[in-house]
Amino acid sequence: MTESTLTLPSGDWPELMPGWVWLCGAGPGDPGLLTLHAVHALRQADVIVYDALVAPVILEWARPEAEKIYAGKRGGKPSAKQADISLRLVDLARAGKRVLRLKGGDPFVFGRGGEEAQTLIQHGVPVRIIPGISAGIGGLAYAGIPVTHRDVNQSVTFVTGHDQRGETPDSLDWEALSRASGVLVIYMGMKHAPAIRKGLLEAGKRSMDEPVAIVTQATTPEQKVLETTLGTMLDDIAATKMEPPAIICVGRNVLMRQVLDWQALMRGEAPRNLDPLGRGKPAEDR
Repeated sequence: MTESTLTLPSGDWPELMPGWVWLCGAGPGDPGLLTLHAVHALRQADVIVYDALVAPVILEWARPEAEKIYAGKRGGKPSAKQADISLRLVDLARAGKRVLRLKGGDPFVFGRGGEEAQTLIQHGVPVRIIPGISAGIGGLAYAGIPVTHRDVNQSVTFVTGHDQRGETPDSLDWEALSRASGVLVIYMGMKHAPAIRKGLLEAGKRSMDEPVAIVTQATTPEQKVLETTLGTMLDDIAATKMEPPAIICVGRNVLMRQVLDWQALMRGEAPRNLDPLGRGKPAEDR
């Protein structure tokens, strides 16, 4: 992939000015999900500060002379401190660099983009925010799971599986979450899957046979999808040896993968069930 392989449409594209930081979402993994604003930013930046979940091929869109600084944070592994990352961005901008902060998914969805932007603004550094496709939506879509479906839910709740300490957040009210939303999408929850399962079952609003899907390496060639239930999820995770990063989806919309697994359809496989929700009539018949 090179700069010359994509010509941006004509228009009033914003200019990344020296001393500015653009906080940009790189999407969940597939480089094709990058926005045009993100590509435009890559072509302008002097310095790119990127996260662990940014696909390496995306960096090929950068100017050849651009400096690339890895600032990945991965649970349980040596990582840069958040304060150091934020202040590094300040220093680079003050040095007159055109800085692109490239973050996996969307920078404002459990991505600490708000923290970094606040630090920059508090230090007088101008910023621009470029949204990206969040893994909780894009990753599930690649798995064939719609986060909303009229026969299942009128709301969806996005939850983080760990807090600043790396533990399951104490503030999560699993009963309230289950009562308020038919579908839960849990980011960064693999490490604390036992606590999440326990919280949901003890809340009394979810049964042992509640459908669950776990998607790892979402939208990449290494993507894996586990369809399971609350009752069997821990044993199934252990058996498949799945590892983070992962998205956990809890709710009956997981069943829709039986008909909407479009990647399997592309491989020539037949749908497993054309009516996984048991409606008994065609999808267009409402």
